Amino acid sequence: MKNNILSGLTVGIIALPLSMALAIATGVPPQLGLYTAIVAGIVAAVFGSSKINISGPTAAFVVILIPIVQEFGISGLLLCGLLSGIILVFIGVLKLGTLIELIPYPVTVGFTSGIAVVIATFQIKDFFGLKIENFDGHYLDKIYLIFNSFHTIEFAEFFTGALTLFLLILWQKTKSKIPAALIALLFSTLIVTFLNIYIPNIDIATISSTFHYKIGELEGNGIPPIPLQFSLPWSFLKPEEINLDLIYKLLPHAIAIAILGALESLLCAVISDGMTGNKTNPNKELIGQGITNIVVPFFGGIPATAAIARTVVNIKSGATSKESSIVHSLFILVSITFISTYLSYLPMASLSALLLMVAWNMSEVKHFINIIKVAPKNDVYVLLTCFILTVLIDMQIAVAVGIGLASILFIKRTIDLYSIELVNTKNLNIHPEIPENISIYDINGPMFFGAAQNALKTLLNTNEDIDIVILNMQNVTMIDMTAIVALKSIVDNFKNQKKRLIFCGLNNRIYRKLEKANFLFNEKYLTNLNNLDEAIYYSKNII
Repeated sequence: MKNNILSGLTVGIIALPLSMALAIATGVPPQLGLYTAIVAGIVAAVFGSSKINISGPTAAFVVILIPIVQEFGISGLLLCGLLSGIILVFIGVLKLGTLIELIPYPVTVGFTSGIAVVIATFQIKDFFGLKIENFDGHYLDKIYLIFNSFHTIEFAEFFTGALTLFLLILWQKTKSKIPAALIALLFSTLIVTFLNIYIPNIDIATISSTFHYKIGELEGNGIPPIPLQFSLPWSFLKPEEINLDLIYKLLPHAIAIAILGALESLLCAVISDGMTGNKTNPNKELIGQGITNIVVPFFGGIPATAAIARTVVNIKSGATSKESSIVHSLFILVSITFISTYLSYLPMASLSALLLMVAWNMSEVKHFINIIKVAPKNDVYVLLTCFILTVLIDMQIAVAVGIGLASILFIKRTIDLYSIELVNTKNLNIHPEIPENISIYDINGPMFFGAAQNALKTLLNTNEDIDIVILNMQNVTMIDMTAIVALKSIVDNFKNQKKRLIFCGLNNRIYRKLEKANFLFNEKYLTNLNNLDEAIYYSKNII
């Protein structure tokens, strides 16, 4: 119990500024990130499968959420989170969690590295204090704006960001149990507060000077000092704006959020299970994440998933149960209620420095370079495609193309497992005297649409002098409709040529499929026998 409380407090200290920084990076007020961490930390722990995962806003979502906020506003973002939660519940209920885990490593590295580059790029504005009024558009547009605005650099902002980044890096090297974020942000906040008050012409941007809130009659700057409030996700929309057309527009974004959230949460589960020896049920975990994202928008929270970095800290701090995640949420709730005024003094440049560290940690530079060096060419192409699409085009497109490439790669490698070859009859020790008018083909691996045409071409090119063709299908593991149609075409072709076709070694499942597809097994044109020896003996006796 004591270890779980201490680990929860440790993670809470890290999650507090990070949740605000991620919300700001997404384009929404910082308190929405805090609300997300509070609700997600409790709900995901209660309904999910993992004992020690910490859920909340994550850096992986930033890139995919920015365009939603820009196009649909906060209500659009909250509705997207709600829809993604429903999708995640369906994925879990349909037990598709194991399929999500099959996405190849180059795809996930391509995503995460691309996200890291985008997040790091977007922090340059606040890190250097650049004056950019409308920081919208695609990645290249923002790069152009950054370069054209470097003459507006505020050296006080840059000093603040650089100091925070230096302290973050330095403190991590000390291996202290005190979180680096706490030391770096506390020290930089004290310095910035002193400079803003006592040094003339110094006005370093903070949360308080950047964000304004108005909730009912309560109005002020920074973070509102109130606990969670229940509200409908669509409350910011006019009644006429809530229609099916809006849902159709939001659905592709929600699907992308759900897929990315599933990947992130299951990857986090794999890492945490490897560190603790626990066994997370992937489908139950996705249902828990789905319920979380259904509940979070009703408290003003943005989409959430399991956070790898916070989970690792939780484990290293001695967490053994879900209590630590709940304590982490309660710590943030208490902090909002009692010290929100002090949290509002956090410098924007310091939060940018914190996100730069997050981006570096999630960039997986070593793994990225290692894949390029040692992986097969196809994996390298997939990695670079996912990376480039994530950075230059759109995360939604990158997710779709990445999963498509993963599927194509899987199909290609499955096809490579398939083979059909003419057996050299001189090497048959059991039946050395095979007549020349009998051909024996060994078929190995799954027969599906990717391999069916290969079988069709090979068998249709059989020598005209061959009267009997034996297909040894003992090592065929599955057959799909395309392969069934191809085999049917071969049977009909052989029938027209007055040739006999003999199947042997079919397992019961495939045999039933062929029977259901109206394969007429008889002794005249098509026969099914138990094994190759029986097929050879039968063939020699009917010639």
